[in-house]
Amino acid sequence: MESVAFKCPNCGAELVFSAAEQDFRCEYCQSSFTKSEMDSIAATQAEKVEQVSEAQQQLADEFQSTTGVYVCQSCGAEVMADDNTAATFCYYCHSPVILQGRVSGEYQPAKVIPFKIDRNGAVGMFRDWCKKRWFLPNDFYSDSQIEKLVGLYVPFWVTDCHNSADMEALGKKVRTWTSGDTRYTETKEYAIKRNATVVVRGLPADGASHIDDQLMEALEPFDYQQAAPFAMQYLSGFLAEKYDLNMAAVFPRVQKRAVQACDQLLRASAKDYSSLSVTHSDIKVLSTEWQYMMLPVWFMTYRYQDKTYEFAINGQTAKLAGEPPLSRFKFWAFTIGLSMAAALLAGIVGVFFT
Repeated sequence: MESVAFKCPNCGAELVFSAAEQDFRCEYCQSSFTKSEMDSIAATQAEKVEQVSEAQQQLADEFQSTTGVYVCQSCGAEVMADDNTAATFCYYCHSPVILQGRVSGEYQPAKVIPFKIDRNGAVGMFRDWCKKRWFLPNDFYSDSQIEKLVGLYVPFWVTDCHNSADMEALGKKVRTWTSGDTRYTETKEYAIKRNATVVVRGLPADGASHIDDQLMEALEPFDYQQAAPFAMQYLSGFLAEKYDLNMAAVFPRVQKRAVQACDQLLRASAKDYSSLSVTHSDIKVLSTEWQYMMLPVWFMTYRYQDKTYEFAINGQTAKLAGEPPLSRFKFWAFTIGLSMAAALLAGIVGVFFT
């Protein structure tokens, strides 16, 4: 007898029936679905069951045969590169890495956004960024450090989320006016209800555990309209991180952002009120559609006083992000110099007025 398995539409794990809650639950991402929602999911999944075409299989085989993976023995980062790369260094900890073997076709991205910013442009932006920060260690913007600025295709899961959103709130409208010597205030209260189906498109979540998630979010947005079908030629001259976080692992981040986006949308629909107090909110991700993409980032790490600092440039839009290291020597030298200058100035003023 064949068993029937229902897959979670959000992360792909198996759904099981919860006798206690009388609904269907994913033990991996904690999503839950009613019987009617399960019927809809089953119908949708049945429509999407297709055999991998011969052309798709050929592309996967080509990707597997021409892509190598470089493993850093120091920090464990895995970097993908084409056949033209013989050896390189770890973009994260700067240790040398060597070719370990081939990657399987499952790591082949569906799309890629090519770099729009070349290396010279990225270096110029980095130098301009450093000029605005007085207390950087000198070594941070040295030539040897700048050589470690690498063009890296970062693995991203880009997700469309289909959500149900319900909200109940108390809205207030306050009106004040003056008549004669008397000031009046009128407050009206309204019961607000919102019920909507919301599709949040293009939510990105990087699939590399070695890269800081907040740093990648600071580089958003990317223009997905400029994404092209993946081809190995785009890797030429650049590195590419191999994802180590699958869809299920990044789903909690995607879910959180989808819920926040829906919440903001519902609240914005009641912006005509003077104040809004939400009394009930139920926002649920019903299903997701995923695309695995490579997105372009100029990336640099810097080790200073036992802490790793990361700097990044969006390789498409030139948006910059990063936490600058602080040279304590420069900071205290500036502080002491400023204090001495202030004391000297106070002395001169004192002599002038005596």
